[in-house]
Amino acid sequence: MQFNAGRRAVLRGAAAALVAPMLNLGVARVFADKPKTYSTRVIDLVHRSVVIDMLAPLTLTLSPEYSAGTLSAADAALFRESGINAFHHSAGIGTYADVMEFMAGWNGFVGRNSDVFSIVNHIGDIDHAKAVGKIAVIMGQQDADHFRTPADVKTFYGLGQRVSQLTYNAQNLLGSGSTERVDGGVTDFGIEIIKAMNEAGMLIDVSHSGDRTTLDAIELSPKPIAITHSNCRALNNHPRLKTDEAIKALAAKGGVIGISAVRMFIKADEPTTVEHMVDHIDHVVKLVGIEHVGVGSDSDLLGYDKLPAEINKMLRSSYKASYAFREKIDTDGMDHPKKMYTLTDALIRRGYSDANISLILGGNFRRLLAGTWK
Repeated sequence: MQFNAGRRAVLRGAAAALVAPMLNLGVARVFADKPKTYSTRVIDLVHRSVVIDMLAPLTLTLSPEYSAGTLSAADAALFRESGINAFHHSAGIGTYADVMEFMAGWNGFVGRNSDVFSIVNHIGDIDHAKAVGKIAVIMGQQDADHFRTPADVKTFYGLGQRVSQLTYNAQNLLGSGSTERVDGGVTDFGIEIIKAMNEAGMLIDVSHSGDRTTLDAIELSPKPIAITHSNCRALNNHPRLKTDEAIKALAAKGGVIGISAVRMFIKADEPTTVEHMVDHIDHVVKLVGIEHVGVGSDSDLLGYDKLPAEINKMLRSSYKASYAFREKIDTDGMDHPKKMYTLTDALIRRGYSDANISLILGGNFRRLLAGTWK
């Protein structure tokens, strides 16, 4: 799901009225949660694994008011205790100037909170962050409107951007989004940007792209690409999800799909729990093998349903009816800071081995990122 330019503008105004400059997720949104306990096997497995959430903004309210602040002690503890070693901090901002602001603001935020976070430039930075007990931050974008020319790809790579979607939900100069009525596929300009991204070493992402644009991008890129946060349309007929054809094509080129924890992407009716999220993981594994599935929760540590009501309402209103929002957005069991432990517990119950769970939690995405980044 995540933030596009329109949502960001609305939420920026709301956030300014609702929060102080300090990023204070814990105090505002988590104290009502009950403590959760896990087995020794679950805890050890999460701690041993390189855990990468391939769509996990540091906060769902991606406003400059947050990025200009410092992290509270309570929230620093939430990040450290989450078990997640690397967050793909990504948004759909839009223009060149806006993405420049985003990169400057959030790079600054990571620098001001360097006791907790570190920016990722290459794969070794994720490994080093885990070794020293820090949280690695992968900077990304969920659209490519800021690439005015192919040369801009190299510019933003130099500023730290390591992942970019080609499109958000709508048509842009590169291709079509998932909620467009007609998908014309990757454009001529899109071909140029795909080439530039491969040359720079930036990971191509098609999570929000339409069906034809997704297949075109997989075919056109000589390197494997990613679907960082989507699910299987074979299990849930939602336009934002990926067909078996796309998942097979992605895997044939060595790519990885991250399974999302957004409720309406997992199941069209109730109940919708972590067990149903594992159904999507199972489907990918049976379809193309264990090496091609990971996690892209598409949420921050606390989830959408704990957002202030005004922001939640604004968020919902910015999407087409085809998104099919229900009362809740978060999936039961994946709506709290230790969701990766809950997912690990569910994978164990489903019969996955420790080695294969480690691949799902981050090993597969680590391999893909290592082969993509310079």
